[in-house]
Amino acid sequence: MTPNRAYLIVMDSVGIGGAPDAADFGDAGANTLGHIAAECAAGRADEGRAGPLHLPNLLTLGLAPAMELAEPGAARPLSVLGSVAQPTGRWAAATEISRGKDTPSGHWELAGVPVPWDWSYFPDANPAFPDDLVAEVCRLAGTTGILGNCHASGVPIIQAHCEEHLRTGWPICYTSADSVFQIAAHEEAFGLDRLLTLCADLAPYLHARKVGRVIARPFTGSCGAFKRTPNRRDFAIDPPSPTLLDWVQNAGRATHAVGKIGDIFSHQGIGTLHKGKSDAELFEHLLALQTSAEPGSLTFANFVEFDSLYGHPRDVAGYARALEWFDGRVGKLLARMRPGDLAIFTADHGNDPTWRGTEHTRERVPVLCAGIGQGEIGQCAFTDIAASIAAHLGVANQGPGASFL
Repeated sequence: MTPNRAYLIVMDSVGIGGAPDAADFGDAGANTLGHIAAECAAGRADEGRAGPLHLPNLLTLGLAPAMELAEPGAARPLSVLGSVAQPTGRWAAATEISRGKDTPSGHWELAGVPVPWDWSYFPDANPAFPDDLVAEVCRLAGTTGILGNCHASGVPIIQAHCEEHLRTGWPICYTSADSVFQIAAHEEAFGLDRLLTLCADLAPYLHARKVGRVIARPFTGSCGAFKRTPNRRDFAIDPPSPTLLDWVQNAGRATHAVGKIGDIFSHQGIGTLHKGKSDAELFEHLLALQTSAEPGSLTFANFVEFDSLYGHPRDVAGYARALEWFDGRVGKLLARMRPGDLAIFTADHGNDPTWRGTEHTRERVPVLCAGIGQGEIGQCAFTDIAASIAAHLGVANQGPGASFL
């Protein structure tokens, strides 16, 4: 068995602009990392940090030229992010073709499987959900009604309906511009197990309609001081065909999933799941796997807090703090790499915290590679990442991508 190991690390929502179809999604001009860096350089993101965005380890891998590849001719990356004279990694800017900018679309395509269908979305109306869906939620929940029934962000809709939720026991149901149905409920008053069962039982009903995910959003505390908990669960539709995780596992190799990867892939192709209550805990799992992961293995990790805590709430300074923390941990990971290890840092979509609304943004994403030499790869496809990891591990590429190794 090859001694080579691979680490595919998704910085959830860290887009770098330039998607050729961004206008089709209303996102022409969005650039998550570029706009964060610009705000930092202008002194408008100094809460809990100060000055220009400081990402020395990601810059060493080629972050600045990757951003230039995403938007050819743009001067922004060098002027607001900085650069290094000679990056030590290999870099690219990857373009998604799936017809969506949601988490499953991005992750599946990174794993070699573009989404072959159009997702179903709920209208931005009030009510947003059809009567038969509301009736099914009520039947499964054992209630006579639901709350919300609209497009919303999680914290404001819980604030709006918390007291009525505790009084009636009705679940708080909402959606977004993504193909999702989300249910918020109090862990003690409604019950965590009851919420998870409700979402699990409802998921097949919505998956049959090509709604991508049913998401359980538990919270605790009083209505004036509630807190969403780490017990979120995503019940995602199955990938349409075997993914990189399956390719590796079916070749007799070990696979490790860090964070929400298990939920995103409906636990298909996953050998060992490593969960945590925060990105900090998840990074400790990732560092530990640098010691324990088997020869020939794949570790697939997702760091969600860029997206969930800072992108959707449009918190530029918080996003910048998270990036700088992550960059520091990247330095430790790079120092612990062994001969034959490949680490690829990338993202699944954008979530520009300077953009209008609260939703994901359609963007190209960085591809920063450590362990395979130096130099520019160029613009590539999401699926090329899966093909390259397959080539590194010596397993068959079953997707449309081409290896850049």
